[in-house]
Amino acid sequence: MSGPFEGVSRVVFAHAHPDDETLATGALIQHLTEAGLEVSVVTATRGERGEVVAGSGAPPAGSPELDAHREAELTAALAALGAEGPFFLGEPPARASGLSPRRYVDSGMRWVTPTVAGPGEDAGPDAFTSASVAEAAADLAAFLTSGRTDLVVSYEADGGYGHPDHVHMHHVAKAAADLAGIGFAEVISIPRDGTPPDSTDVTWFDRSDYLPQLLPALHAHASQFTVDGRDAIHSGGQREPLQLRTGIRRA
Repeated sequence: MSGPFEGVSRVVFAHAHPDDETLATGALIQHLTEAGLEVSVVTATRGERGEVVAGSGAPPAGSPELDAHREAELTAALAALGAEGPFFLGEPPARASGLSPRRYVDSGMRWVTPTVAGPGEDAGPDAFTSASVAEAAADLAAFLTSGRTDLVVSYEADGGYGHPDHVHMHHVAKAAADLAGIGFAEVISIPRDGTPPDSTDVTWFDRSDYLPQLLPALHAHASQFTVDGRDAIHSGGQREPLQLRTGIRRA
């Protein structure tokens, strides 16, 4: 495969919450797995603070039962994408050697504008953003090394839309790539008007034809969003185009 995946056989996508892997990179993951690459997904949290879609049958937000429900949704989505997982950061094999397992928890967020998120006001000591980049990067590097990974892919510096867990994962994944001595690539967001940014250092993978085969993975996350045509409608009512065109920049 050419471009940012030239010479790559094993790829790890590092995401913050269940459903991010499908919404942000699902079409690209399917493209890579169908091309014969081995793809794994490491997720930092269970999205413990996410709201749920009314009528989805999911346990209520904030309940322990929701954690297990979202793990099951993630498992089903990854199977549909052809990716290995789920693997959770802080738990073996994504935990640094000699350390007891730890659980990174959803940090929460608030909407700064209708489309841009910012830090919440009540992230606790177990929140992903409360963990040092050094510790979380050592955990991810352990996973990358154990799987003989060639490339790790995660968010761009602003996390795509500003969610603090996404921003933190960008720094964690970049540091983990350095520790493991492998390449790092970031996912470039497409503005809501659907026009890709004009940048010569970004490779675009346009899989607009992938929607039918992506639907099983999308529908797996029924607690978080519904699919309406080529849009996702989130639990809070926000509507956004499905990301079938993915930009990748090698750092």
